[in-house]
Amino acid sequence: MFPSAPASPRTPGGSARRNLGSAAPSPLSRPGGRKNLPAVAVASSPVLFSPVARRSSSLSARATPTRVIQLPSASETVNYDVKGFGSSLPVKVMEALKKADADDQLSVQVDESGWAWLVHKGRLIVWKIGQSPVAKLSLCKELQLPPSDFQWSSSLAAISCLGASGEVPSLQSLAIMVATSEGSVRYWPSLAHEGSYTETFTDFGGSLCSFLTAVKGGSFILSSSSGQLIRLIPDSSGKIHQHALPQGQGMFSGIGRKVSSLLGILSPGNDAVISSVLWDKERSSFYMLTSSNLNKWEIDDSSERYILSWDINRILKEHITDAIWGSESNYEDIKGGVNIQYMDLQQNRDGLVILAAAWHPGDRPCLVYYTLITVEDKGYQMSDDVVVEVTQYNPSFQSEEEVVCCLIVPDYFSHAAYLYKENEVFACSTGTGRISLPQEKIIFGIQGDSILGAGSCTGLPIFFAKKSGLTTILSRENISVLPEDLEDSLSCSVAGPRSESPAFDITSRLEFIPQEDKTKLLKAAFLQYCRKDIVNAQSMVAELFPSNTDLDSDAELDRAVTQISVDLIDDYPASDPRWAESVPEEAVGFSNTSLILLHQLEDKTKAHSFFIEFLHQVGVFEHLSSFPVRAVPMATRLLLCEHAEKLAAAIVLKNHHSRLPDLVNAAILMALNKRECDIPPNLTPADVFFREVSQIDSIFECLLEEEEQILKDMPVESIEWAQIVVNVNNIIKDMLQAASQYRQSRASLYKPEELPEREPEYIPWTASSGLRATVIRQHGIILQMVYPQADSNLRSIVAEQLVALLDCFLDGYASQLKSVDRPADQERYSNLEMEYKQKRTELLSPLLSLGQYQMAATLAEKYHDFDILVQMCEQTDNQARLQRYMNQFADQNFSDFLFRWYLEKGKRGKLLSQPIAQHGQLANFLQAHEHLSWLHEINSQDLQKAHSTLQTLANTETRYFAKKKTLLGLSKLAALASDFSEDILQEKIEEISEQERFLLHQETLPEQLLAEKQLSLNDMPVLSASQLIDMYICDENRRANEYDFKKALDLLEYIDEGEEVDVNDLKLKILCKALQRDGWSSSDGKDDPIEASKDSIFVKILQKLLKEGVQLSEYLPEVNDMLQANELGNLKCNAYFRFVLKANYELYVQGQA
Repeated sequence: MFPSAPASPRTPGGSARRNLGSAAPSPLSRPGGRKNLPAVAVASSPVLFSPVARRSSSLSARATPTRVIQLPSASETVNYDVKGFGSSLPVKVMEALKKADADDQLSVQVDESGWAWLVHKGRLIVWKIGQSPVAKLSLCKELQLPPSDFQWSSSLAAISCLGASGEVPSLQSLAIMVATSEGSVRYWPSLAHEGSYTETFTDFGGSLCSFLTAVKGGSFILSSSSGQLIRLIPDSSGKIHQHALPQGQGMFSGIGRKVSSLLGILSPGNDAVISSVLWDKERSSFYMLTSSNLNKWEIDDSSERYILSWDINRILKEHITDAIWGSESNYEDIKGGVNIQYMDLQQNRDGLVILAAAWHPGDRPCLVYYTLITVEDKGYQMSDDVVVEVTQYNPSFQSEEEVVCCLIVPDYFSHAAYLYKENEVFACSTGTGRISLPQEKIIFGIQGDSILGAGSCTGLPIFFAKKSGLTTILSRENISVLPEDLEDSLSCSVAGPRSESPAFDITSRLEFIPQEDKTKLLKAAFLQYCRKDIVNAQSMVAELFPSNTDLDSDAELDRAVTQISVDLIDDYPASDPRWAESVPEEAVGFSNTSLILLHQLEDKTKAHSFFIEFLHQVGVFEHLSSFPVRAVPMATRLLLCEHAEKLAAAIVLKNHHSRLPDLVNAAILMALNKRECDIPPNLTPADVFFREVSQIDSIFECLLEEEEQILKDMPVESIEWAQIVVNVNNIIKDMLQAASQYRQSRASLYKPEELPEREPEYIPWTASSGLRATVIRQHGIILQMVYPQADSNLRSIVAEQLVALLDCFLDGYASQLKSVDRPADQERYSNLEMEYKQKRTELLSPLLSLGQYQMAATLAEKYHDFDILVQMCEQTDNQARLQRYMNQFADQNFSDFLFRWYLEKGKRGKLLSQPIAQHGQLANFLQAHEHLSWLHEINSQDLQKAHSTLQTLANTETRYFAKKKTLLGLSKLAALASDFSEDILQEKIEEISEQERFLLHQETLPEQLLAEKQLSLNDMPVLSASQLIDMYICDENRRANEYDFKKALDLLEYIDEGEEVDVNDLKLKILCKALQRDGWSSSDGKDDPIEASKDSIFVKILQKLLKEGVQLSEYLPEVNDMLQANELGNLKCNAYFRFVLKANYELYVQGQA
């Protein structure tokens, strides 16, 4: 049915693909190229291709016309099935279609995020789409469009997901913007609130708006028909800020027009008409295709940079003409009259894909040849290698309006392509794959159906037909979604290394697979899934791992899943001929066709993502448990994520390898030597190293060793000396960030529906002991070796790089801490947190010492190192920043930390001089620090509270007598200055005065006694009443007189009831001690005992008591009790003493009565 020999694109059944060695055609190479156009045999074409063929052959030589497909019958197609996509349409969409008149303009857009929208008259209907047949009718909203004198278009509406990366967009997180042809713009910050929107207007000076595109940071780019671009950036309040994108300010903008034209970077012409726009989210690049140029901008969160303008007319026209008419004898006459129209722009992993249509009005019949041109964007210039694929879609030319066609390239990793007009779709390929897909035209226009719009979702082409709704086109061949040749290799790995038929049917050969080899069986199920045979895949897995299995079977499941994942990322690229003799026979993993290392890694990434999808779809993922890694168990789901992270890091390393081959090759060779890996003669060290992605982290230590050697060998003033550190920093930083970004953006993919109660502690590979040691080592190299020798520019660069490295380092600890933050692991959490805080301080403190405050602040804010933040604010005397932190980190008690820091550092003045806004927090903090809170209360004019606090402090003060006295004095002053009522004030003053009277006994202790006891009133403790009595009557108080003993007696009033002291016994002791102070041996010649004892301390005490009106008979002990007291010592036996004492008792006690 299909021709087997190469044919001209203008010969029936022919298709031309040209891989152009240079973007600038050479007159010397063109003739030869025309005579030997490569071609691939593909499916039939609807019409004759060449007028030459018509003149030289009969009608029977024509190709078989394409069958006409009458939807919804899919049986009429040859190579493809047309199937409905997802659930039924929402009611609002169906009503809009039903009510639309025949001449009503309807247009639809399908977004890869899983949303679609329909524009009909002044209404925009947005709804959620998906492969699931379950209807989600709630996810549908109708919005009112701004008024317009022109037709509304779905290309002037765009959605932006404002939620976290990796999350499924919801109504709440979905923002939408629409524009009219005149430039009126309406923006809804959240699709959940359709009544809340803001508006603005853009002025293109008469040009109409053509496209609205969602780009970075929730912003949009509005394009006019003449190629003018305006960036629209909504802020948090919904207000839309706008500015024009720069034009002609690329990296070559300073050179002359003549030179720039030679390089193919002309600025867009004034007469250029816009055809298509494209937003590359991964590279943050925005492309605009016009009738003459391909323009590129790099987009940041709020700014843009014009990169290049590629003159497609000059560069591509001759190649397209040559590929179609190159074999014609009158080619030189033809090429001048060829018309080419550039219509659409898409991309896949091979590069940008441009849809062009070419026709020559002089041809009879005049056919339109639709062509796909693939060119790689190399950053600041387009690649010299251009692939031109002339498809078999070449209808008769009717008018230029009829030529217009659109392009879909639904899968980034595939070369499948779909051209579509209102009534038909043409399935083909870009021509960049080794195998071309069948080409076929599918008619939608039968029975009044028509295509209203299209797009892609989940890697599938999605078309919205007026009658058929959402449909997709699937290849009828059971083609695996895996990269080319991976299917055969996988089949071979299931059958065994010596299978003669690698592409066998799994279901027919299961009996040959040992049942105990569960890894092979699971791999076989994965292969079925990749062939879209989900039912068989699920039944195989159910039989392999029944739901009622024991723990041993769960361990086998984890082992099998982990092994397949490792096989995928460490696959031998057996299809690469250089590896042909280097693949071990037992390595029955997955093969990879790409001869380019980067493509090999991308293929592994794609295969691994399909494997994760497979585990979810067949119900295996929810049953995964743990598997040992680096000598400790890890949750298997997180280990699978680690493998994908390493692929992302490996791709980054490969890009650096292309840019810095000497450095990376040296490190690779070192790593392979350490692992004792042999390098086959037909392979490079890079081939061997990048094959084993699971060991990609071995590069880090080797990069540092190479760096240290260069720093040692090179002079400090050389460029290489500084550049090596910058390069090594970039490589390590970019690899770790790529892994971290993947981990965060795809977190939902690796999270089960229900998290288990307890999982093993999670130590990311980016936080392994080896990698932590690497970052710490690099930290030392930067700060100790490089920073002191660097100029200001280099210092700024390496400091910024160091911050990024430390960010990755600390993020690893944060993930590890989170995994053990549960009650059962509190001890482990506490120990790990202590280690984390110590490392954090060790790494961030040097940044403060070097004055890199902003760098230190960035990390300290993110990882809540409050000590660093406070130190920084103190060193820079930035009180405003401190206040901001108190508000920013209020939930983390930053204020308490700051107040405690002031206390520990003795900065009480700063503590108590907080602004009024912080008085509440300071008061709460000082509740536990009453010795300072009274100062804050006085400062806040809360004098009653200050009095109470001071009195409490005085009552509890026992360590320092002087402090207690001061506190009482301050408490009295606070009370006097407060607004207490007169009665309450008098009561409080009396209470304080009573305490002061007691303290007076200690304050008036004899100086001689204090010196004898080596005490000082300033630092001695507060003495109790009993202690003071002992001090006054002790033997060391050699100069004690009646006043000292009277004070001792007075102190008896202050003996607390709680003290285990008998007041009467203590009084007896005081009086006995007073009696012992005088000599009672004789009357010194005086016969009168009263006269003889009148100067004794005891008698003087009695006289004082009488003066105070004390009733001595009640106050003094009985004379006989006193004479029997042991405290009298030898006086008990002194007859004269007994006589004199009784005489004085009679005189003073009985005499008073």
